[in-house]
Amino acid sequence: MSQQYKTDDGRNINIVVNNANTQVNGAGTASVSPCNRWVAFALCFFLGAFGAHRFYVGKVGTGLLYLFSGGGFFLGWLIDIVMILTGSFRDKANLPLR
Repeated sequence: MSQQYKTDDGRNINIVVNNANTQVNGAGTASVSPCNRWVAFALCFFLGAFGAHRFYVGKVGTGLLYLFSGGGFFLGWLIDIVMILTGSFRDKANLPLR
């Protein structure tokens, strides 16, 4: 989308607005989390009731919630395992795990 504006001194200025969210960093590669999906899965599988996988990806608040509720009464733990395996689990910055 391009808009053309005229300045006070009579010059024409073109302004291009690109609102496409492509999740691409400055290097031109897709942004992914520095956290590994398989490490998160192992932590979730073995220590998910204590929220270890949530602490690993930087989600300290929900990590504490899992710690004191036994992994979200094991329902949250089970949902997280499925989300990690399907690739939809994200870190604190909302980036997909690599």
